[in-house]
Amino acid sequence: MTLLQDPDWQAPDARFGPARVVVGRISEESAAELLHFATTGGSVLLAPEPGDAVASEIAGVRVTSPLPRTEWYVTLAERPEAARLTGEVPITSALNTLDVIGPDVAIAATTSVRFEHRPTLAVRTVGSGRIVSSGVADLAALVRHDVLGPYVARLLRPSFPVSTPTLGLAVVGYGPFGGMGYLHGLAATETEGLAFVAAADNSPDRIHAARADFPDLVGHDSATSLAADDSVDVVVIATPPSFHADLAIELLRTGKHVVVEKPMALTRADAERVIATAAEYDRTVTVHQSRRWDTDFLAVKRLIANGDLGEVFNIETFVGGFDHPCRAWHSEDSISGGAVFDWGSHHVDWINQLYGSAPSRVLCTTHTRVWHDTTNVDQLALWMQWPDGREATFRQSDICAIRRPKFHIEGTNATLQGHYRPMRNESVVPGRGYVEHTSHHAEAPVDLTVARYDGAHGLVTSTVRPAPDPGWAFHRNLADHLLLGEDLAVRPEQSRDVVAVLEAAHRSGNEGGTLVEI
Repeated sequence: MTLLQDPDWQAPDARFGPARVVVGRISEESAAELLHFATTGGSVLLAPEPGDAVASEIAGVRVTSPLPRTEWYVTLAERPEAARLTGEVPITSALNTLDVIGPDVAIAATTSVRFEHRPTLAVRTVGSGRIVSSGVADLAALVRHDVLGPYVARLLRPSFPVSTPTLGLAVVGYGPFGGMGYLHGLAATETEGLAFVAAADNSPDRIHAARADFPDLVGHDSATSLAADDSVDVVVIATPPSFHADLAIELLRTGKHVVVEKPMALTRADAERVIATAAEYDRTVTVHQSRRWDTDFLAVKRLIANGDLGEVFNIETFVGGFDHPCRAWHSEDSISGGAVFDWGSHHVDWINQLYGSAPSRVLCTTHTRVWHDTTNVDQLALWMQWPDGREATFRQSDICAIRRPKFHIEGTNATLQGHYRPMRNESVVPGRGYVEHTSHHAEAPVDLTVARYDGAHGLVTSTVRPAPDPGWAFHRNLADHLLLGEDLAVRPEQSRDVVAVLEAAHRSGNEGGTLVEI
């Protein structure tokens, strides 16, 4: 028997007791130790092997059919632990179907084998702890799985809430139709555990529009008024960036949990103030880094995590084209923070996520060559370097008529590239004929080309499609964190680090491209 704490395993929060992951056959001595561990409040995850009578005795299940490695579909049982998780998901692994033989054992998931659902996850309650048995033989694949990993982590909790309340979510800065207010309202409406209850905007027309979109919504003319609304538990700040920090602090002090639209703030110091206030008032603060769930970025992230590119040492991303920039506050330096704070809030976050940390120094060059009716620069190139020499470049331009690749990532095994794909709708309209509409600054997820060197054969290329759409992943995680105590997907310190890079980049650009240590 081996006790394994896999580095990628998302263990339950420490409040819910320790967990042990067991790999291999179990001796009688180890079984007694594990049983005592569970009885006194611990949790055990194991994958019983065929013929392992000792494991069967402590788990209360036995293997009935060892099946080969292939893709199997696992169906979650109707249990509280399945809240906000996809009910049926595929996983590639050898499979051991299970049969319940002991007391206090509940079936937590099944797999269809030739049209018969057979148990593949089971939970035995032992004293104040739990023993979770997995028929998915590859425990590493199980605990890393996007759905089954969190599900098993929940099953390992010695106690789990049978039901949870619904949290009222509100937006400050509802905005125009189709903007961030509508997005968050729709997400809350479609996410179990959240309800869209209120919006604040200093424009009466926008509050009227919000009520038209969501008839049960309560309108407020200010954040202060909204803060006094007892039906509101969580507030999304969707105002221009220059207001983010002060509004977040005001709302946290009134006892609201806060989601800030990107960027979190315009200075690292302000971001630190927000985080400190959340800690002082024991409230949650996070940032809507929505593009972490872009399906092409998820595909990039998966390729790197799987080691397909080898050790990644250079990342380049691009956004833009040749077009007149937005004439609203997005292009006003004093409100938006400057051009780098707009798309850079997403791209720098991407890069930090792929490398696992923020850079140690940056250099940003800028151009104002064509558009003189805005205070944002026309084009910028932000170069970042990490202490071990890895580097990245983010480019944003409103004067690049031939777009650079959206992604260009180099690793020691392969290079990845994905080309920018603007949204273009074509149709034939009666009486008008051919009609084309190109959405301003909108883009579609891109296919990725991966090229690797294969010795005498030379370069071998493959195409990788975007990942499946994860739906309202940010909002599901928000509900899971607030209602179930699970980890935030976007920790505020991560967004603070993004702000630190953007602040340094803005300074570097204003100083003509100086090297800035972070």
